[in-house]
Amino acid sequence: MRIVSFCLALLAALSVAPPAAAQENALGREIFVGACAGCHGADGTGNGPMSELLTVPVPDLTGISEREGGSFPWLRVVHVVDGRTGLRGHGGPMPIFGALFTGDTVAADGPEGAPVITSQRVLDVVDYLMAIQR
Repeated sequence: MRIVSFCLALLAALSVAPPAAAQENALGREIFVGACAGCHGADGTGNGPMSELLTVPVPDLTGISEREGGSFPWLRVVHVVDGRTGLRGHGGPMPIFGALFTGDTVAADGPEGAPVITSQRVLDVVDYLMAIQR
């Protein structure tokens, strides 16, 4: 019964319409919904169906810029999404779907033009997260 409830909650969470700006990054949203929404919610506010099972609070990803004084910390977010930070709440490297974010390595211009090597899928998710900031 608990599994059925979880599945229904997950389907409901995934059916939330994204903000208009986020629709511009359909691939980033698709990856986010498939790999991140279970905990972070389809709208990124931290209300995913798995969030209540975690031992740490799930952050509202739509408020990253707000928490950083209005500036989106692009490089730090790339490092969280691609696993370099080893975020504790995931029981190991972030994300828990780590294999999904490998195999399409690219070099991107980071802050101040420094090259950042990561996955194109990571960049797509980070672009999506930038688009859903309040």
